[in-house]
Amino acid sequence: MSEKISIEGDTALLEKRKVKRPSLFKVILHNDDYTPMDFVVMLIKGVFHKTDDEAVQIMLTVHVKGKAICGVYPKDVAENKVDKAMNMSKKEGHPLLCTMQKE
Repeated sequence: MSEKISIEGDTALLEKRKVKRPSLFKVILHNDDYTPMDFVVMLIKGVFHKTDDEAVQIMLTVHVKGKAICGVYPKDVAENKVDKAMNMSKKEGHPLLCTMQKE
């Protein structure tokens, strides 16, 4: 919340403005039958800056449940991470799918 003081003559007016937080988006990796698990772990560590243990856990969730959330970000950051993940996968010839969904 921000406050603005304006002075009109002898009277000071205080305006309060609510600052709207940006919408957040979940970045989701989806399972496929072709992308190697070690590549998925490397991608999670590189794009989403997760530790080895976090990356392995996310990869296993993707493998077992079909998808997993890699992180929650403002829209522009989420779009950037989806693009990076998809470009890395495509460059290596893997069909890994990464999407984003409004939280």
